[in-house]
Amino acid sequence: MRATLLWFRHDLRLQDNPALHAALARGVPVVPVFILDEAGEGRWPMGGASRWWLHHSLQALDAALRERGLRLILARGDSATMLRALVRATAADAVHWNRRYEPAIIARDKAIKAELNGAGIEAKSFNSGLLHEPHAIANKAGGPFQVFTPFWRHCLTLPVAEPIKISLATVPAPAKWPQSLGLDELELRPRIPWDAGLGETWTPGEAGGMKRLRHFAARAMEDYAEERNLPGRDGTSMLSPWLHFGEVSPRQVWAAVQARSKASGVFPPSKGAAVFLSEVGWREFAHHLLFHFPHTPERPLREDFAKFPWADDPQGAKLRAWQRGLTGYPIVDAGMRQLWRTGWMHNRVRMIVASFLVKHLRLPWNHGAEWFWDTLVDADLANNTLGWQWSAGCGADAAPYFRVFAPVLQGRKFDANGDYVRRWVPELAKLPAENLHTPWEAPAEVLAEAGVTLGKNYPHPIVDHATARDDALAAFKALRSGSR
Repeated sequence: MRATLLWFRHDLRLQDNPALHAALARGVPVVPVFILDEAGEGRWPMGGASRWWLHHSLQALDAALRERGLRLILARGDSATMLRALVRATAADAVHWNRRYEPAIIARDKAIKAELNGAGIEAKSFNSGLLHEPHAIANKAGGPFQVFTPFWRHCLTLPVAEPIKISLATVPAPAKWPQSLGLDELELRPRIPWDAGLGETWTPGEAGGMKRLRHFAARAMEDYAEERNLPGRDGTSMLSPWLHFGEVSPRQVWAAVQARSKASGVFPPSKGAAVFLSEVGWREFAHHLLFHFPHTPERPLREDFAKFPWADDPQGAKLRAWQRGLTGYPIVDAGMRQLWRTGWMHNRVRMIVASFLVKHLRLPWNHGAEWFWDTLVDADLANNTLGWQWSAGCGADAAPYFRVFAPVLQGRKFDANGDYVRRWVPELAKLPAENLHTPWEAPAEVLAEAGVTLGKNYPHPIVDHATARDDALAAFKALRSGSR
């Protein structure tokens, strides 16, 4: 009997899933499968926080499938080998999946599609993860965009497809299911429990993602442009991990904003909504860059930046202080501790901590990218690469070399009352707001009353801001002079 293998990857949802929709249209039994192929990820296998999320997302997907008479078959190993075995076990004559855009995955999938089609198996892939696929977008010269504003302006002229509504009332299942690993056999959860904060913060899976989307879309977006910069408030969508794992699609996000525009008859309905959609645009831009410049996860887009004079950190002490949130700059430390505890960091603070690493400490942006890759639940190769190269000044649309985020000014501007710092750096919680972002300048009696002993329960700053800024600017100027 014929069957269709539905190969789940970063599309762990049942609605607006083009591969699922096409599989159902064939009218034969559908066998959903997920293959953990760590070698197939190339140089970027999943980090610890992403593995935690994936475990719980697969659990949620399997439960949703079982409610509809299906189940999720789990395998581990080489994707091509596992698919061949599953085709034999199910007599499948088709394999459907949704595309991914990481360089190693593109190469692997191309080989798999050729092999399957050559064997008479219908191999089809679909777009489920982006509004517009990278190969479909080009500038006036026919090449890739390297600046966000014209890229997004162009995208806004293109139609966005409606989310696909899928009926799962009667889904044909195979008479006999192939063998499957148990979820725990994938060994995605940490052996040493460190994930309590992740479980307190997130609900992986399609249902959790759609709940968050409804919550965000129901709020007034008029203030989003301002609120998104205040880390002490619930002002951002926090949809990034659900988008990364495909539990929510960008088309569903777009449609949610469109729904808000119906009453006003204007799309987008407000400045805040337009800014929010531009954040979706940055995600699109990141994938556009990764597709066209596949070397950028390891090397800067601006080749001359490979000669940048990074500072020495022979014992790794400065890097460890940054990673642990012990730099002595409260807004930086708060961000790094939020990251470790929850697997996520507010976007404004991501820019602050990234600038601190590459410009105050003058440590390579790759170190930051690797740390984020391991600790973010939304660790996405395209977004991570774009963000770090932007901060370092070596990528597309990069921050100007002279832009050095001043952590004290950033803290005072965007966390004026100190709500964010007090939450994530509790040893400073009793300091008054005027001293919170510069505890080293606080009078001794204020520190004593707040229970703060610099050098003991909170560190002195590991670098002086003014000196570090001058050194960074000198290094950037030297690089620019040498590249002329």
